[in-house]
Amino acid sequence: MYQQFNDQFTKSTRQFADTSAQVGRLALENTEAVFGLQLATIEENMNATFAFWGQLAEARDFDALKAVWPKGVQVARENVERSIGAGQEVFGRTVKTNEAIAQIAKGQFETVAATVQADVENVTKAAGRKATR
Repeated sequence: MYQQFNDQFTKSTRQFADTSAQVGRLALENTEAVFGLQLATIEENMNATFAFWGQLAEARDFDALKAVWPKGVQVARENVERSIGAGQEVFGRTVKTNEAIAQIAKGQFETVAATVQADVENVTKAAGRKATR
């Protein structure tokens, strides 16, 4: 009896640890991808901004400044678009990761439910046999 309990406990603990490792790996992979994406977006935005500042620093008179100004607006618009696009991609990746984690959890619940159901049926059958004796 105690051996069966210990075996079930050990099996459940191992299954929990495996599932936790799987979920942790998925979350870490998502975090790495999100961080990389955001870092790349920041890098692109900074490069575009510094390039504009370089052009702005070269402007020596008002006419040159008027010529550079629309480029600054364009850089700002592109930076905002890149940031929004990155945010949407981050959101999409996070949703997919959460769906994968939910599938893992659902699979674990279904496995546990099936195991418990089988154990209940076995105990019921054994109790029925003992009662008929």
